[in-house]
Amino acid sequence: MNRIPLSIFIITRNEADRIGATLDAVRDISDDIVVVDSGSDDDTRAIAEARGARVLVNPFTGYGAQKRFAEDQCREPWLLNIDADEICPPDLVAEIRALFTDGGPSHQAYRVPIAEQFPGEGAPHRWSYTIAPVRLYHRDAGRYCASPVHDRVDLATGVTPARLRHRIHHRSIRSLSDELRKLNAYSDMQVADLEARGKRLPAWRMVSEFPFAFLKAYLLRRHFVRGRYGFLTAMNHAIYRHMRIAKHLERRWRNRS
Repeated sequence: MNRIPLSIFIITRNEADRIGATLDAVRDISDDIVVVDSGSDDDTRAIAEARGARVLVNPFTGYGAQKRFAEDQCREPWLLNIDADEICPPDLVAEIRALFTDGGPSHQAYRVPIAEQFPGEGAPHRWSYTIAPVRLYHRDAGRYCASPVHDRVDLATGVTPARLRHRIHHRSIRSLSDELRKLNAYSDMQVADLEARGKRLPAWRMVSEFPFAFLKAYLLRRHFVRGRYGFLTAMNHAIYRHMRIAKHLERRWRNRS
């Protein structure tokens, strides 16, 4: 099957249990799959190389910097970013391929829906919480922002993205404990970013953050449709948001003394 003028890039660290399926899902649409690893001590790099990816090692200094480095390694004019815990199902792959027929894509950038898939689910729930960031774009249309914590493509002036119909399946949760570990580390990065930008969050949020974050995840993000697992992941989200506030305030209080 013919490939299309598309490079796919993925950043990784210790993703041996997930990277194989991620690469298998997209290997038929691109001859240029770039994996940028930040120092895995498992078989991530070997698995990626065995599936034909170009694997590079680059120290991790933040999500924006790492994805920008990966962008710069890509050979093709069109770029698709996926994460190591994401699967592009066949209907999405077919939709992307179809864009490159009859003269090529009609837009310079595309938002791609990304739906949460919980452990034990064969696919995301039909009402799964879904975001739709720009993930497919021409390299002249934009690039990832430099922020260490914010994962987004900054588009050039005048570029209006279209939206694809089919969803990426996001398998972000290995277990509840692993989710908490990741969120705890991410809260450290967010606190450092707030300090670097001179941002101050009000102290009253240490009281309100947990209940409002839980309700946001459980109701607005529809975790309530996922039963007990949905309740527990909403609790994890609330704990993470509370820890972000707590660490930020602790750092401010220590700097005063």
